[in-house]
Amino acid sequence: MSTSTRTSERLSAARERLLNAPGESARAHASALAVACARVIGSGQLILGPEVGAFEATLAKASDCRHAVGVANGTDALELCLRAVGAGPGDRVITVGHTAGATLRAILRTGATPLLVDIDPRTFLMDLEQARGALETAKNVRALLPVHIYGHPLDLGALRALADQFGVALVEDCAQAFGATFTGKPVGSSSDCAAFSFYPTKNLGALGDAGAALTNSDARAERLRQMREYGWKQRQDALDFGINSRLDELQAALLRVKLAAFAQEQQRREQIAARYHEALAGTDVALPSVQAGARHAWHLFVLRVRERDAVRSWLAKHGLPLPVHYLIPAHRQPAYAGVEVFEGPLAHTDLAAREILSLPLHPQLRDDDVDLVCEMLREALAHSA
Repeated sequence: MSTSTRTSERLSAARERLLNAPGESARAHASALAVACARVIGSGQLILGPEVGAFEATLAKASDCRHAVGVANGTDALELCLRAVGAGPGDRVITVGHTAGATLRAILRTGATPLLVDIDPRTFLMDLEQARGALETAKNVRALLPVHIYGHPLDLGALRALADQFGVALVEDCAQAFGATFTGKPVGSSSDCAAFSFYPTKNLGALGDAGAALTNSDARAERLRQMREYGWKQRQDALDFGINSRLDELQAALLRVKLAAFAQEQQRREQIAARYHEALAGTDVALPSVQAGARHAWHLFVLRVRERDAVRSWLAKHGLPLPVHYLIPAHRQPAYAGVEVFEGPLAHTDLAAREILSLPLHPQLRDDDVDLVCEMLREALAHSA
């Protein structure tokens, strides 16, 4: 049997694990998830009941925050966080273009304008010196909005100090970073508000859309709870801006199951990332860089490959299609033509979009799955040289 035939057979056996992370996660917890579903059905309470309250309390404690407010999805969470710190028409919010479009969409939904700065080419995180420059020169900046991209946390102390120095709010986009810490502090714990996504692909993933906004402010928490339900202080008595963005009882119950297993699964993510680092050391790729003091959540394992498109094409042809997060920077997409860019082209952001490639990473992967990905990547690099 030829090497290529053996590789094809191994890939066929591993394909579902490699390419369907949400499905694998649901199957891994199927029995406990079924019990949670039955509990909600039996209760007869489907919206903003005890499951949501219990999940919010556990989530807040795990994140070292006073309050967690469950909402329908991560984009809503980010919009409501921005509104809670006063962002609106005429304001600027400093963020990055190397992120999911939801980051910019949430800013624009408040009426504020995104002001984009470049990224650090090693970590893909906001360049804090560029952010400082934007804070020094731009007018009407309401908030600093860093993105803990791929699960790598920014320096939380440096972010807080920067926001405080210039008198702006700090709102963290933690959509990909639940479980990440910097010098032991969880992401979201040092900001005015923080937004989390529990989309099924996330480290802590629901079986549908879900999200949460976290804060240490009692007043902001009260406002977040009002805004997620039409702005009501009491039912049908709207005192504030509001939308329909309630985390439902079923998703909260399912997330409680996932949260109970999170620590063990996060450890497995770290093992897989270490295995990738060891297996791909010395190859013609730039491996993910982790700053001192950071505990990476390893939502994604993102490489830089100079001949990315050729490598990706070879892998897809041989049965391993790999995604790019994110193929087109936000400032290059027509929907976001109105955003502002600080100091000209975002050179590192643009270059990253041409070189990045995401490898499979989720707790249900086996060691031989990881080894197979590395073997195929090595072969793709050889054929694309």
